[in-house]
Amino acid sequence: MEHLKVNKNPGLFTRIEATLPKLRGAEKKVVRFIEKNVGEIIHLSITEVAERSQTSESSVVRLCKRLGYKGFQDMKIHFAKEVISPEQQIHEVIEKDDDVLIIKRKIFQSNIQALYDSLEVCNDEQLVHAVNAISNANLIEFYGTGGSGAVAMDAHHKLLKMGIKSFSYSDSTLQSMSASVLGEKDVVIGISHTGSNKDVLHAMKLGKEAGATLICITNSSKSPITQISDILLQTASRETLFRTDAISSRIAQLTIIDILVAALAINNYDQTYEDLQKTRKSTTDKKL
Repeated sequence: MEHLKVNKNPGLFTRIEATLPKLRGAEKKVVRFIEKNVGEIIHLSITEVAERSQTSESSVVRLCKRLGYKGFQDMKIHFAKEVISPEQQIHEVIEKDDDVLIIKRKIFQSNIQALYDSLEVCNDEQLVHAVNAISNANLIEFYGTGGSGAVAMDAHHKLLKMGIKSFSYSDSTLQSMSASVLGEKDVVIGISHTGSNKDVLHAMKLGKEAGATLICITNSSKSPITQISDILLQTASRETLFRTDAISSRIAQLTIIDILVAALAINNYDQTYEDLQKTRKSTTDKKL
């Protein structure tokens, strides 16, 4: 086990060494998993760590808090800073000596790869289920925060142009309030790259209790959001916690939205065409 110099912000393994005698059985199992998978830990979700260490999510969280972190995500943030150089934190394939042309090529390749990978992992049957659920819904709501909140807003904008009533919420309070008054014929689409955003999860749980159908768009097939959702639309991009809001993950999410929108339009072609003409005409006077 690596020994790090103790300072005002001691490293992960220094904290583990100091706390080890006080840890319980399940917590020690998580520690052993971390020690054996140092290179992977910052790429894994809390659910994956719990499953692979044969413990539970609560045990992982309890360990992180015993070590002085706010939770699993906070631990990953700090650990990433320990093991990843500042240059790598910008974009994991970009190196310190890369010039702008090399950076251009690498980022384009990364984004293109995210689309190819997402095409492979997005399940066809789940996609069909999502289109059917949205087609039959009285109301569609999109929940997301940060970069995923922007994707939720884009989805709302696209559906509105087609005459489909929907709402997007990036504010956690509004998400929860709206979710609590949904009905059985409503659909919630939660967007979260990690699948572990507490605000989105809380609102979606309220929506489920109210009887709504839950659809998630996420990069992690084994995360809290997939466990409560009825339909999973999976993406695949190499964004990690130390490279948050990479455009590759947004592109993958937006592509899923575009697929849903196009399929919905085809399902109701004549009405969609008519509504598109109306919404376009409504903004004509606002353009030069």
